Parts: sequence; structure tokens; C-alpha cells
Amino acid sequence: MTREELTSQIFAKKSFLCVGLDTDIQKVPASLLKEEDPIFTFNKAIIDATAPYCVAYKPNLAFYEAFGIKGMVAFEKTIHYLKEKYPQHFIIADAKRGDIGNTSAMYARTFFEEYDLDALTVAPYMGEDSVKPFLEYPGKWVILLALTSNKGSHDFQLTEDAQGERLFEKVLKKSQEWGSTDNMMYVVGATQGEMFKKIRKCAPHHFLLVPGVGAQGGSLQEVCKYGMIADCGLIVNSSRGIIYASHEDDFAQAAAQKAEELQRQMAVELERL
Repeated sequence: MTREELTSQIFAKKSFLCVGLDTDIQKVPASLLKEEDPIFTFNKAIIDATAPYCVAYKPNLAFYEAFGIKGMVAFEKTIHYLKEKYPQHFIIADAKRGDIGNTSAMYARTFFEEYDLDALTVAPYMGEDSVKPFLEYPGKWVILLALTSNKGSHDFQLTEDAQGERLFEKVLKKSQEWGSTDNMMYVVGATQGEMFKKIRKCAPHHFLLVPGVGAQGGSLQEVCKYGMIADCGLIVNSSRGIIYASHEDDFAQAAAQKAEELQRQMAVELERL
């Protein structure tokens, strides 16, 4: 999916919502446990309920790998279902890969050839040669970790060098030598608030994937105030706040309601552009 295609979807649907498919079998309704594949059954219901309100889905690989082969089968079935029934949606594998060059090349082959996904989250710590293999696929996106929403982000990402430049700023500036605004995005946690000003000084035109709205307490309005650009430039993810809006058999309806609430708020923010 190109940047123009993604932007077109955002303005057509008046939404820049991404639904995170962090599916934990211990949290799905008990009635689904009798199903042959409860993870996929849950995902399918969530997707069908929320598709009108979002432009992207983000399955987190950890939640599938934790269940071994059965989990990965559920992941594959989820991807196939999305691609067949909702091909206009942007699919992000939240896997946070990144290793020496030949290993990264295999990770890239996995997600961009085998699964044919649109985007993959990538860790930048090992530098250029660990990221470049992911950027060799036309039409695919690398979403590089920049400034995350967890408490531990302060341990490294906000540390300063002798010139006062913080690590996340160095990552943003240096990585723009590797990719472009058409194949690289950045992960920036919604709980960082006004730090989006700093992000936009370093990366004024890149799309940002923003987790942390909803269950983690991030403010959509604050993210938009400091992070939105002319073509939106944001994909805002909500996982637990949507998919676990209810733990009962009405989980899909509850998820749809939460997704619609966010979509309506996003429509208001897009009207400001």
C-alpha cells in the first residue's frame, strides 16, 4: 500500500484508527473456548465488527507465538481473512524484529513475502545494516521504534549525549538516511504528549504509528494537536480498549461501539485540517 492509498483510505473513512489484535486466549469469552480455533474465531468477530471504523489492523506476534503452532495457524488464518475480505485495510505485523543483516533479510522474507503484509515494526538498535533488508521491498513499510509509551523508555530513549541530543532524536535523524516518507514510519507512544513537538521537528513528514490511546491513558486530542500533519500522518492504535471492551458474548458489539467512538473523534480532528 502506497502512502497515497493509505491517505485516501483515511480521508474516505474519516478514520486513522488501527485495531490491535493482541488476542489472549485467557481473556476471550468462555463460550469461544469450545471452538476448534478460539483465537481466530475471536479475531474474525472483532474484524467484522470494527472494519467499518478503522483503516488498519495490527496483530502482535507475541500473542500468537505464545501458543505455538496453534497460535501461528490462527495468525495465518487471520491474515488470510483480512486480505481476502478486507483488502483495503493496512496490515501491520507488530513483531519488532531487527538483527544482523542476513537474519533481518530472513525476517523480511517472512513478513513481506510469505505473509505479504504491508508493514512490520522494526527495532533500530543494531543500526543501518539491520534495518536496510526490510526497506528493499517496494510498497512495504518499516515502522521503526522511536519513542515508546512504556515507563522503561526513559532508561535509554531519553538519555542525552554530550551535545544534549537524546537517543530517540538521534534515531529519527539518522534513520532518515536509510528510508523515506514513502516506506518508513515511526512508533511514538501516545502517552508522550508534548514530546510529539520534538518528534515533528525531527520527522516533520513521516507517518507515525501511535499506540497507547485508550487502555494506556494516551489522549487522542493531544496526539492530534502536536502530531497531525496535512495528510494526517498518524495511525493511532487501540488494542485492549477495543477488543476487550467486553469479556462476555457481546464482545464484538462492544468492540464495534468503542471503535466507532474513536472514529467519530478522529473525524472531528480530520475536519480541522
